Amino acid sequence: MLGSASPRRLALLADVGVIPDRVDPPDLDETPLPDEPPRAHALRLAREKALVVAARHPGAFVLAGDTVVARGHRVLPKALDEATARRCLTLLSGARHRVYGGLALVCPDGRLVSRVVMTQVAFKRLSEAEIRAYLASGEWHGKAGGYAIQGRAAAFVPFLSGSYSNVVGLPVFETVALLEGNGYRR
Repeated sequence: MLGSASPRRLALLADVGVIPDRVDPPDLDETPLPDEPPRAHALRLAREKALVVAARHPGAFVLAGDTVVARGHRVLPKALDEATARRCLTLLSGARHRVYGGLALVCPDGRLVSRVVMTQVAFKRLSEAEIRAYLASGEWHGKAGGYAIQGRAAAFVPFLSGSYSNVVGLPVFETVALLEGNGYRR
């Protein structure tokens, strides 16, 4: 069972042979709590998503995740409009940022196990023309931090340290290890 509405997470799982029997997206308020650090925010949301979905499907393995893009202690929003995407790209331009992937798994016996994966990403300094062209592509829509590294934004990234798939939406290696370490068989 996958507790996510993200087609990227579903595709990343399929790439490694993990095919959820069902997809049941939770409906949660993803607003950071006051003074909540980005790492804690990613972990809290992943846990809450897994628990909400597990309550609807007792006895199942329920996997959930959350991706948080942060510049310093600031959590960047999921860009749902062009103005937000522009603000995110401007903030990320010429700087390093972190992407936190929260993972949570509710096991059939009700145990909740979780972890956070962090990836560092550097963006080159973006020109106004590059920002305009990226905004025109529409790739930013619905993406944490206003970009999709697996698309045109790959041209903005001269440096990445950690899990690439984490930036796409799910740290695959760590997810498979979490699943298999808790008895899930592909």
